[in-house]
Amino acid sequence: MENPGTVWTCPFDFAEGLEFDPLLRQLMTEAPIARIRMSYGQGEAWLVTRYEDVRTVTTDRRFSRAAVAGRDFPRMTPAPIVQDESINLLDPPQSSRLRRLVSQAFTAPRVARMKPATQRIVDELLDGMAEHGPPADLVEHLSTRLPLTTICEVLDIPAADRTELRARAMAMMNTGAATRESAVRAKAELRAYFADLTRRRREHPGDDLISVLATARDGDEVLGADELTVMAMVLLMTGHDTSTYQLSNLTYTLLTHPDQLAKLRARPEQLPQAMEELLRYIPFRKGVGIPRVATEDVEIGGVTIRKDDTVHVSYLAANRDADRFPDPDRLDLDRPPSPHMTFGWGAHHCIGAPLALMELQLAIGTLLSRFPRLALAVPAAEVRWNDESIWRYPYELPVTW
Repeated sequence: MENPGTVWTCPFDFAEGLEFDPLLRQLMTEAPIARIRMSYGQGEAWLVTRYEDVRTVTTDRRFSRAAVAGRDFPRMTPAPIVQDESINLLDPPQSSRLRRLVSQAFTAPRVARMKPATQRIVDELLDGMAEHGPPADLVEHLSTRLPLTTICEVLDIPAADRTELRARAMAMMNTGAATRESAVRAKAELRAYFADLTRRRREHPGDDLISVLATARDGDEVLGADELTVMAMVLLMTGHDTSTYQLSNLTYTLLTHPDQLAKLRARPEQLPQAMEELLRYIPFRKGVGIPRVATEDVEIGGVTIRKDDTVHVSYLAANRDADRFPDPDRLDLDRPPSPHMTFGWGAHHCIGAPLALMELQLAIGTLLSRFPRLALAVPAAEVRWNDESIWRYPYELPVTW
């Protein structure tokens, strides 16, 4: 292993389509536990990239998310995205209480009840795309509309508010130094909006997801006002962001891997397994997310991480670890199932993953069945990719059929 005294400069700004970040690849090979310096935040951090090491950091309670609160930690965005009261900055057992409460909104029966409404939205959007005729921009007709419409209907957010809320959520994700002021303002505006909305839902609950969270109980425990506000914000942002971008990424990946697409068309019942492999394979974001802090000295992979050191993990790198996934850079929809880390791991595995999976599978399955000759309408090299945000996705995805 490379001398851990070496410090790598890691802007994590690679944005060439959905190619894997060559800097991450180099770190995985030369320094799987590396000291890094990032574009924003004070000091240095460790970056862990091996699957087993990532699993250790995300499950070992000597690595604390709660200790990140209030720190100017090394990160990719000018201002931190995460809220100090967020479930994402709690450790077990404190986070376990919130997860028990919030998970009541994402049980299998509840997600199953959301499926018909999601199918109706998918059908309506694809009807509109068919009426428009080829070529059509999948981003405009499906990707930007379905997740936002679905999560806003699930949260019962008025239609008139949705466009502005999405713009604020996107402003928080930008990585440019000049965007700090607008990101901080957007975060405060979102918080104020959801503080008012959650207060009203607690007073007059309905059938929506916020009302479910507001009235959820674990014994005598309920979500506090700030906890409910932040959770509603997180649901909006993660409920539309990742699904929006992944719808485009999934479609692009299938259309640029015709042999794999042919397999899926021949055996559409294999979509759930295929979806797991696609999610493993696609580098849907850049770099890293929220770090942890070591609460004591810990040795991992022959490297000693000192107490109070900041530690980042890369789920993207873990998903391409050859020790876990043979021939990891090959998309193989017949790959035997093996847990990937796209939805995180351990105490901070995404609670909303069942809803996201249901939505993505419905959308991709319906898209492929409705348009059996679906293809890119431009050469793959002409697709324009976002380079301003932590997310990786095409600005437009022209398709024909």
